[in-house]
Amino acid sequence: MFRNIVVAVDGSPDADQALAEAIDLAESQHARLTLFSAVAAPPAAAYIGAGGAVAATVARDAESETETILSAAVERVPAGVSVTKALSSDPVRPALIEQIKDGAHDLVVMGSRGRGAVRSVLLGSVSHYVLHHSPVPVLIVHAEPQRPLETSETVSPEQQAEDRGPVNASA
Repeated sequence: MFRNIVVAVDGSPDADQALAEAIDLAESQHARLTLFSAVAAPPAAAYIGAGGAVAATVARDAESETETILSAAVERVPAGVSVTKALSSDPVRPALIEQIKDGAHDLVVMGSRGRGAVRSVLLGSVSHYVLHHSPVPVLIVHAEPQRPLETSETVSPEQQAEDRGPVNASA
């Protein structure tokens, strides 16, 4: 049984699905939730040619956006579930592992962006990192793919003619 679940949220569809799964678990097991997010620091190249004021604005905007994502996630949690939020300005991978240990969490729930093996090697994957470094179980959640809207079948003119039957040329 899990009593203290940490959920990584970043506003992505996979993280939203992970939050939904974590809420279900917390409700069924009377566990508490900690919603975790880290401020995404822009790459160093983003600061090339920019002054200190621009860099400060970018950092402030990133923190504000992360706080908004966390607040929206907290609002999704039902009143009967105990919830806290944790915001880190450290790099997400070590910060999440630190949160797991310091918060005495017994389960991590997080989304997977589904980058695939090659892109994960090149770009790195937070979920992959956490799977290999977490001292507690990790539940990786994939968002359900959106189904296209069902529409009437596209029918070619030849198929339409066949459906109508033979055409009477004498009429």
